[in-house]
Amino acid sequence: MDEKENQNDLKPKEGESLSGEMCPFCHTPNLALTEGEVEIPYFGRVFIFGMDCSNCKYHKSDVECAEQKPPCKYSLDVTSEDDMKIRVIRSSEGTIKIPRIGSIEPGPDAEGFVSNVEGILQRIKDQVEHLRDEEEDEDIKKKCRNMIKKIGRVMWGQESIKLVIEDPSGNSAIVSDKAVKSKL
Repeated sequence: MDEKENQNDLKPKEGESLSGEMCPFCHTPNLALTEGEVEIPYFGRVFIFGMDCSNCKYHKSDVECAEQKPPCKYSLDVTSEDDMKIRVIRSSEGTIKIPRIGSIEPGPDAEGFVSNVEGILQRIKDQVEHLRDEEEDEDIKKKCRNMIKKIGRVMWGQESIKLVIEDPSGNSAIVSDKAVKSKL
């Protein structure tokens, strides 16, 4: 199951949508604003927000818990191909770390999203592929190729990794009995 299929069951059931708003980047009235509420099993209600411009393709999204939650840290040992389906919720303030592979850091342009382990690995793989294609140094290109192979082995269940999410807002989670929750 890929990230898009996994997200289809998380489309907001109720919500509002506004279109024709002024885009802050291209200054045309092509911005669509959406918000909705979703119930995620074992996690609770979350609000999903989004902005999309049909003209300049600007996109911004975030996920926020309906209830106030304390800062959190989740760890998951990814050991099989079945683990690729485990739900991952990341707010714009959450940091995803995969030791010896990469991370997804918060920042001013950070986005919240609901995905799965496979989707997280695919995001990192896409970044490494982009770096490989843009890089001129052959040593760095070789390191990128090796990293892409490693990510592929993890996705096929041939290699294990640890996935960690740290979130001071408490709005991120790994939804699985295998995940270990601890204080941040």
